[in-house]
Amino acid sequence: MSLPLAVLVSGGGSNLQAIIDAVEAGRIDAEIRLVLSNRADANGIERARKHGIPTAVVEHAAFASREDFDREMIRIIRAHGAEVIVLAGFMRLLTPMFIREFAPNIVNIHPALLPSFPGVHGQRDAAAYGVKIAGCTAHFVDEIMDNGPVIIQAAVPVMAGEDGAALGERILAYEHRIYPQAIKWLAEGRLRVNDRHVHLEPSDAPLAAQPQGALVSPPLEEGF
Repeated sequence: MSLPLAVLVSGGGSNLQAIIDAVEAGRIDAEIRLVLSNRADANGIERARKHGIPTAVVEHAAFASREDFDREMIRIIRAHGAEVIVLAGFMRLLTPMFIREFAPNIVNIHPALLPSFPGVHGQRDAAAYGVKIAGCTAHFVDEIMDNGPVIIQAAVPVMAGEDGAALGERILAYEHRIYPQAIKWLAEGRLRVNDRHVHLEPSDAPLAAQPQGALVSPPLEEGF
């Protein structure tokens, strides 16, 4: 059975688009049952509608507490039959209640090489710090922000004089590759978590060529 996903977005939804494209191309055996946003003007909602994907808007400001907001999200997600939560630029901290409801099936993409530079400005913080290597991380979600076990990371060199915006654009190109790859592995049941270590079970899937000027580990498979 295809993996039933709910994708949570707050903004443009470019990672959502990468996932939609991979699902529609048959590279991921999954079905996006719902795209949910806390903002009615999120472009990710419009992206979903263009592909005929059900959408919902739950505006957090309408609720007295984070728990009430998350409780309504849970209700809607369950009503659509989704079992895996994919965070794609969702700019709200999830409560422990929400995480317990769906754990361990919550994944996130972060624009830095965790555990370095957690938070909403990973690319900017990395550039400001003066690191020579930056990147992105797809990981499972736990009750601590940007803390859960790492599934896959992509590392890119930081160019001299590069600011956070320019660095972020180059990192984003790899987010669009590693995040669908991580979801494919999850859909295939090939990920095993032991303490903080995520183990990828082997398969016969051919590997993609390692991208020039970057390092991705575990390696990407063909189509990603």
